[in-house]
Order: sequence, then C-alpha cells, then structure tokens
Amino acid sequence: MNPSAFAMAIGTIGPALAIGAIGAAALIAMARNPENSDRIQISMIIAIAFAEAVAIYALVVALILKFVA
Repeated sequence: MNPSAFAMAIGTIGPALAIGAIGAAALIAMARNPENSDRIQISMIIAIAFAEAVAIYALVVALILKFVA
C-alpha cells in the first residue's frame, strides 16, 4: 500500500468526524438559543478551522512521504 495514501486516509478520518460533530452541536445550540447564534457560529467556524488544520498537516505528511520515499 502506498504510504502517502495511507497517511491521507487515516489523517482525514478524524477531522471529517470532528467537523460533522462540531456542525451538529452548533446547529443544536443555535436551535436552543437563537439569540446567541452569532457567537455560536463564530465559535463553530474557529473550531472547524482547527479541525481542518489537522487534515492539512496530514496532507503535508503525505506529500513528504511521496517525495522522500
């Protein structure tokens, strides 16, 4: 198996699940407390950016593995 493909496969499962959980939790919070939806949405976007950073790190590792190996 290609190590760079394996790194991307494993490295993107966690962020994908995290982004789904963050989105679901934010929608539930906005439904329960609509007057704070602006603050909830900002927090959601920041949390999604941090989760997406992990996927970008996995991409960097996969590219390093592809060009080094």
